[in-house]
Amino acid sequence: MNRKKLPLQSIYLHLFGRTSVSASKKGSITVEAAMAVPLFFLAVVSLLYLMEITAIRTSVRSGLQYAGKKAAEEASVLPGVMPSKLERDVVHAVGEIRLDRSIVLGGSGGISCGGSRISPRTGIGELVAEYQVRLPIPVFGVPPLKYQEKMRVKAWTGYERSGFGTENDETVYITETGLVYHKNYHCTYLELSIHMVSPVELEGMRNSGGGKYYPCEHCMRGSAGGGVYITDTGDRYHSSLSCSGLKRTVYAVPLSEAAGKGACSRCGR
Repeated sequence: MNRKKLPLQSIYLHLFGRTSVSASKKGSITVEAAMAVPLFFLAVVSLLYLMEITAIRTSVRSGLQYAGKKAAEEASVLPGVMPSKLERDVVHAVGEIRLDRSIVLGGSGGISCGGSRISPRTGIGELVAEYQVRLPIPVFGVPPLKYQEKMRVKAWTGYERSGFGTENDETVYITETGLVYHKNYHCTYLELSIHMVSPVELEGMRNSGGGKYYPCEHCMRGSAGGGVYITDTGDRYHSSLSCSGLKRTVYAVPLSEAAGKGACSRCGR
């Protein structure tokens, strides 16, 4: 029987070539597995932090409701609201130890209620709790995330005396800074007519009272490059529609609660 002799190079490729291909495949699988495991753990950690942030927001919101109830009860004694007391009430409701062990920046001292207020006239207030959450993920260097919880409260001022604020008391509309009350919700003093004009047109324009327009102290920074916003009754021009000077917060209250305010010259007669 004749045997065919194979060259030495063919024998080498036959013996070791397949082994190298198999080894390369195993090597690539190992690299992929090494990359997938850290990504999987990163996804799990991110999910846990997301759940923790949700739990913290729920706890702070509940604590702010607790603090709001106490502030509404004490509004008949205190003329305003004390942010430091609100912060203590929120921390007490959430738990000082819980906050110190959480990812809230500063722990129990990281809750700020400095933006809270209650109007002495209307008794309506807005409570604000601000805080930051840190994400200890050194790989990406994520900065602290800022969160803000808000709620509105109505001060509890006791019962109404007989003859004051009867059921047939007329409903009127007031603003926080206005000096008059309105009988018509659609009064032109309450519904601002906003127009957009160019700075060139603004020079010769006057409001309904004949006055000039001046830059808004809140939103105007420097010269007005593009169009600006004005109202018929105002005396300021604005660079942004979201400026607080272009917004009106209107409250519906009984006429008896508008004591000290005069009637609107347009709709109050």
